[in-house]
Amino acid sequence: MQKNRNIWILLTGEFIAGFGLWLGIIGDLEFMQDKVPSDFIKSLILAIGILAGIVFGPLSGKIVDQYRKKTIMLYAGVGRLISVGFMFVAIETGSIAWMLAFLISINITAAFYFPALQATIPLVVEEKKLLSINGLYMNISTLSRVLGTACAGIFLTMMSLSMLYVIAFISYVLLLVLTTFLNIKEPEQEKKSDKEPHAKQSFKDLFPVLKERSTIFPTLVLTLVPLLFIGGFNLIVINISDMLDNPSIKGWLYTVEGIAFILGTLFVKRFGYKSPFIKLFLLSIIIGLAQLMLFYVEISYLAILAFILFGFAVGCFFPIATMVFQTTIPPNYHGRFFSFRGMLDDFMYQIILLSTGLMLDTLGLQQMMMTYGTLSLFITIGFFLRVRQLRVDLVGNRKVG
Repeated sequence: MQKNRNIWILLTGEFIAGFGLWLGIIGDLEFMQDKVPSDFIKSLILAIGILAGIVFGPLSGKIVDQYRKKTIMLYAGVGRLISVGFMFVAIETGSIAWMLAFLISINITAAFYFPALQATIPLVVEEKKLLSINGLYMNISTLSRVLGTACAGIFLTMMSLSMLYVIAFISYVLLLVLTTFLNIKEPEQEKKSDKEPHAKQSFKDLFPVLKERSTIFPTLVLTLVPLLFIGGFNLIVINISDMLDNPSIKGWLYTVEGIAFILGTLFVKRFGYKSPFIKLFLLSIIIGLAQLMLFYVEISYLAILAFILFGFAVGCFFPIATMVFQTTIPPNYHGRFFSFRGMLDDFMYQIILLSTGLMLDTLGLQQMMMTYGTLSLFITIGFFLRVRQLRVDLVGNRKVG
């Protein structure tokens, strides 16, 4: 792996993109702080951008499977730069409409970029190293988030909001330049895509493949467990800070969750390939319990402990789930599958974001976390019963039907 230049370019690119992305997210929240007082309206604005990514999901999946993934990532990089330009206009005019243009365009570029990136990893990594690389990838992603949020907080005390987006813009320029150095050996099918009818690459062709591999759907449903927390993560942190009347705890919660996540991605390599479904089941239980612990959010050390447990469990969860998808779905369907997964994640993220904003305004944080924790445990139990019903070999992910 140390000699694989493509992997290090992808991982470095993920860090740069993530750093710029989280600078932008904190900038968006800062931009809306005075202009949008309601948590529900904030979540609704963010959800509109996510909806744009969902709409373009089927198209992006077909394009990723038909054309060179490096080219798609380059075009997406150019699109990011244009998107940041919309945010500069929003700051200059104080317009929420221009901010929406930014959110919509940045999510459209993400709808193309991330399926292409995820479909590229199996092309440049040996199958036996996928779990390790997935863990490292999630590690880099979290590190960029921790540093991005921390630096955004520091930068906003030192410079204007527009300068924050200048830094994000520079990050995206570096990512675009770095992507040009990728050297990927594309599958023959993609190189011949211009000679084959596009109908042969229909997005609908994916669904019979998913039906044949009967553990994919339960695993996709199980990924909703961490999404219940992640979807409203920033709103939850802000509300904990308000309840405890302690602004500094926001930094602590972001930091301990990020560090625990990194430790989880490092620890997951010790798991190996065996028993992926049992591990996903146990990790989902831990995530559900962490959500339930936030019912006692007024005890600050329990809130911190809940974020540590959540971060560690999610750090283990996603590399294992991604490995199951990468090794179960045929390579020529990776683009469409990861696009479909991105659409599903974005759709559920949208629903969860809106639900979080609404429940924070109506039920309050504690009742909301009790609801989410209970739902997570029900989903987890349903996953376990479904996998047992399918009589899948729980020791490995090769027997899928």
